[in-house]
Amino acid sequence: MALGKDYAQQQCSIARALEVVGERWTLLLVRDAFYGVRRYSDFLAHLGAPRAVLAARLQALVEIGVLERRRYQESPPRDEYVLTERGLALWPVLWSLGSWARTELPGTLPTRHFHHAACGTELGPGGACPACGLPVPPADVEMRPGAGLDPDPADPVGRALLRPRRLLVPLETAWTKGRELPPLAVRPHARRTGGTEEVTG
Repeated sequence: MALGKDYAQQQCSIARALEVVGERWTLLLVRDAFYGVRRYSDFLAHLGAPRAVLAARLQALVEIGVLERRRYQESPPRDEYVLTERGLALWPVLWSLGSWARTELPGTLPTRHFHHAACGTELGPGGACPACGLPVPPADVEMRPGAGLDPDPADPVGRALLRPRRLLVPLETAWTKGRELPPLAVRPHARRTGGTEEVTG
């Protein structure tokens, strides 16, 4: 039997938050949006989630106001997904989850390090800069690869994320630049329509 997504008997703000971001893949979508991923094809390539699930999670995040869907090309029509103010407010949640895993789960090597871009100091507890003594907003965070990161990822998003980069800066891959696309048989979100190819992400 399929599990419901709501917690009707739980009068609790945590339960209410889980109704929005507690489903599988949802927080990873939000994480990738902070990393600069914006396009369906790049979310699909990096996460490997089933297409229908990915589309449903993106739509749910748009409906709840965590992501905004923006048209970036008219012909053919293509959209991208950008964090809203409500979505940006999830940064401390993601930071805390990552910090908990690094400190409480044995054998967890850091896949990424997060630094205050202004001074280069690695962020401390709560996502604050130990040198400046202030919380650092995500736009001022620089992400650098860590020892636990796969040095040779198979997908173009993973390869693009091997380089140090600011959070929220739109990620450019070979796909987003419109070149080096994989063959149609493995190209994400592509289909044949009447003998022609249509790519919607």
